[in-house]
Amino acid sequence: MITTDGVTKRHGRTLAVDGVSVDIGPGLTAIIGPNGAGKSTLLACIGRLVRLDGGTVLVDGLDVTATSTRVLATRLAVLRQENHVPIRLSVADLVAFGRFPHGGARTADDRAIVDDAVAMLGLDSVRDRFIDELSGGQRQRAFVAMALAQSTDVLLLDEPLNNLDPRYAVDLMRLLGGLAAERGMTIVIVLHDIAVAARHADRIVAMKDGRVAREGSVDEVITAEFLGALYETQVAVEVLGGRRVVLWG
Repeated sequence: MITTDGVTKRHGRTLAVDGVSVDIGPGLTAIIGPNGAGKSTLLACIGRLVRLDGGTVLVDGLDVTATSTRVLATRLAVLRQENHVPIRLSVADLVAFGRFPHGGARTADDRAIVDDAVAMLGLDSVRDRFIDELSGGQRQRAFVAMALAQSTDVLLLDEPLNNLDPRYAVDLMRLLGGLAAERGMTIVIVLHDIAVAARHADRIVAMKDGRVAREGSVDEVITAEFLGALYETQVAVEVLGGRRVVLWG
């Protein structure tokens, strides 16, 4: 469970996140909104990647600003939008870093968790290759696997579909949805693709100008009237097979 209360973050004179208060429970929650809405900054505030200028963030009842890094890393895992490793690692070695909050990939159980994460992201065939030898999509999946190997109840992902072709993007969203449903995980994803959010999310938080413009179910947020105002462009929303389909322009 994630609870933010009046979370505020400034970048210089720009108010990137403006007093955001939301409760995010188990399930798959998508954060959407136009460029500059504060989506990634809010995720960074929740994951303690940046210092808050105001407000509080609780994860499973723990204040993220007051909790030790090691303890917090056993509760939440974060995948940034841009990822870089300064040393040359194989896929398996990178994914094994996800076990460090738990003492490292030392035990048979740890190694089994790493193997499962590698397999879930379809990386078995490249597990011994170096990260810098992979395609952009393969690298992205390797970083997602590392986050999953951390074995946390809360997972924060900033644009995890970057560099993924449609097949792997769909596979990843199905995997995350399944993990949320089967393990009761709280998974929060920043997404630009509204069609993906409409198809896979349980709940949606829509942001604009650093504030929450609307939050709720897919049916409550994915409407032509609201999306048109949020993105300031023409949009139509149709229902096909019980699913909402967004048509821009």
